[in-house]
Amino acid sequence: MEDEANPSMWEDPNPESQRFYDLLKAADTELYPGSSLSQLAVVSRMLNIKIKNTLSQRGYDQMMQLLKEALPEDNIMLESYYQNKKLVRSLVLPVEKIDCYNSGCMLYWGDDEDLTSCKFCGYERFKRRVGSPGNMRWHHEHIQEDGVMRHPSDSEAWKHFNETHPFFVAEPRNVRLGLCTDGFQPFGQSGRKYSSWPVIVTPYNLPPWMCMKEAYMFLTVIVPGPTNPKQKIDVFLQPLIKELTLLWEEGVEAFDISKKQNFQLRAALMWTISDFPAYSMLSGWSTAGKLACPYCMEDAQSFRLRHGGKTTWFDSHRMFLDQHHPFRKDRKNFLNGHTVKSLPPTLRTVEEILNQISELGLRKVIEEDVQVVNSRICKSCGWKKQSIFWDLPYWSSNMIRHNLDIMHIEKNVFDNVFNTVFNVKDKTKDNPKARLDMLTYCDRPQLAKDASGKYPKAAYTIDNEARDILFNWVKSLKFPDGYVSNLGPCLETNKSRLFGMKSHDCHVFMQRLMPIAFRELLPSNVWQALTELSLFFKDLTSTTLRVADMERLEIDTPQIFCKLERIFPPGFFNSMEHLPVHLPYEARIVGPVQYRWMYPFERYLGTLKKMIGNKASVEGSICEAYLMTESTQLFSHYFEPHVITRDHNVNRNDDGGVVEDHKGNLSIFTYPGRLSGEAKKKSLSLEEIKTAQTYILLNCKEVEPFVSMYVERLQEEYTNLSQDQIDENLETYFSIWFKQYVRSNHIKNAFLRSLAHGPLTSAICHSVYFVNRYKFHTESHGSARSTMNSEVCISDPNVGDYYGRIQEIIQVEYREEPLKNTVLFKCEWFDRTMNVGVKKHNQYKLVDVNHRRRYKKI
Repeated sequence: MEDEANPSMWEDPNPESQRFYDLLKAADTELYPGSSLSQLAVVSRMLNIKIKNTLSQRGYDQMMQLLKEALPEDNIMLESYYQNKKLVRSLVLPVEKIDCYNSGCMLYWGDDEDLTSCKFCGYERFKRRVGSPGNMRWHHEHIQEDGVMRHPSDSEAWKHFNETHPFFVAEPRNVRLGLCTDGFQPFGQSGRKYSSWPVIVTPYNLPPWMCMKEAYMFLTVIVPGPTNPKQKIDVFLQPLIKELTLLWEEGVEAFDISKKQNFQLRAALMWTISDFPAYSMLSGWSTAGKLACPYCMEDAQSFRLRHGGKTTWFDSHRMFLDQHHPFRKDRKNFLNGHTVKSLPPTLRTVEEILNQISELGLRKVIEEDVQVVNSRICKSCGWKKQSIFWDLPYWSSNMIRHNLDIMHIEKNVFDNVFNTVFNVKDKTKDNPKARLDMLTYCDRPQLAKDASGKYPKAAYTIDNEARDILFNWVKSLKFPDGYVSNLGPCLETNKSRLFGMKSHDCHVFMQRLMPIAFRELLPSNVWQALTELSLFFKDLTSTTLRVADMERLEIDTPQIFCKLERIFPPGFFNSMEHLPVHLPYEARIVGPVQYRWMYPFERYLGTLKKMIGNKASVEGSICEAYLMTESTQLFSHYFEPHVITRDHNVNRNDDGGVVEDHKGNLSIFTYPGRLSGEAKKKSLSLEEIKTAQTYILLNCKEVEPFVSMYVERLQEEYTNLSQDQIDENLETYFSIWFKQYVRSNHIKNAFLRSLAHGPLTSAICHSVYFVNRYKFHTESHGSARSTMNSEVCISDPNVGDYYGRIQEIIQVEYREEPLKNTVLFKCEWFDRTMNVGVKKHNQYKLVDVNHRRRYKKI
């Protein structure tokens, strides 16, 4: 198709049509009769737009008609959305619709496929009318450095699995999987009650930058609403477990496109990922009550509060301390008059767990009379059922089978801390009942009622004046673009609380802001305990974990929570304040938490929610849209690399990609970057030219041999020079020496000769620059914005860190053709003198920069 011959074809008054034409024009695809692949490419683009609800069906069909008219007369382009879906349907993965009874007793599947009534309760399969099942679920078949951990493959659990199943490891292309499930309400909080439960499987045989991305999350099962399946989720997982067993025992024939050969592909489920309530549904262990901890189990030290009436985990952490730790003998600050000699609970082996389930007589939910048997047994133990995952042949060999979700744990801990410190009404853990419990279980008479019958203010709460100071500070905060939401609208000054904060906002506040926010507002002992809690989550969620650091956290974490127990009331410590004790162990065994928390899956649930086109058929809408999305994703692999598709989109802070390189050009001029904002011309002063030239020379790798040569000659001429003197001499005289050396030695490299001459006096200034997928802008450009991308930090391992602000973004050019240019930041630097311009907390490494003092070079 030649768009030059008919340029008006790409112009359409409808903005939706124009958007499609722009995409199609960029595709660089030939659309001639008989080209079925190109036809699929266009259909893929159009279906993607339709799926995203940017087009109505009528607008879609009109666009298809316009496109068909622009093609030759004998083209085979289809005319409507329905016809395109029919064309693509033959390529989609198969989907199996399985009937189930409304209460989730059983599936009409396998040997029970032809039954007309429930074999457990006798309820008729087709109640409303002949051929209309009471409910459906959907099942997608998808069979078609030492001590440093950056990926699950570095973890002990992964290596243990390899050692246990060498036949599986013998084929490196075998796939390891993670499974996640969570419920969501498709109609929102104000709509009718409805709970839909997708089951998502994701592969881990991917590099870190691809792992856990939405394109590699596979929707395998949709458990329909309107009610929560709870423990009966195993009924709906039967086809998936059977498929996983088949993938382990027999495998499926797959084609390796890189080697052009078939091979037998196998797969193994490594672990599940879920929030704490879903943890109970998948594992069979009750996550409520006194035995909520799946690690401590029957050895848990929790108890029910006399006045508060809720289960507390207060004083349950001293048993994790070293035997000689002084906290163990403290009779005053924990349970009054109580010392601890017991050891931490030992982890149950697989044999012990299976024997316990067998001895108790627990059954799988899919068996007959299971509700009567299990409900009677679970009253005296923590088990509710025998999980269906034990049917997998390799499940017992997994070191970690179900992961604790750090995302929800961190958010719950943050909510408890914030609501209690701010004394938020109806949410604080410091209420009259909590004070009574404190007097009952602890020796803290200073918090009892005074003579007027009122409870005094606790040291761990702040008053209204301090609250206003903190709120005003949060309102004035500016974060880098895309780092966190704007927290200003989340502040409710009248109710003394943060409202509407997402999990990631709590994550940032907990790890980055809490140590700063409470430093001047709370007593030293309270601030230290909360700061150590903040740093604990920060270290735990690092992208790179070291086994030694996790072993240190296993020792430090019980001490942190013991310090909190000495401060906060017993009612403060629910199960969410106990589970962090076990998180370092999980991280040490399984690896970085970024592959085991709910953030990517929660985002994916939002994507599934947007797929609902017919609210009368929630699961059907999701299924149909998901299958079409999978198909269009398959087509996109046949596009040219420069074509923008759903899974190959321009990054938010795109730096422009690869720069056009001339043969022999210097590295300093070939680094990709993209300027933005208004361009202004500027004449550089002699001092600015000298500074820019020196910086460019000292940071160009092709000039490094000349720098070494200059330093050697300098040391020969002046002996006993210090490093500071050498650095000062380089900055002052090297650019002059380099220019003379290139001229006198007749260097033939034209780029080096041009570099030696220095930049032109005329430069161009911009306000925004994109580089390394980051956005930088000048201080003046961001002054009226809610985000801040003008602050910079340069780390020097020999000297320390320099902190500053970007004043100008300058593009300098060099003489001779082809013109060469590079971008420099002109910054204002703060004084880095220790304890004057910069203060660093010795224990917690918090850095305080004095913005009123500027760096003056001597």
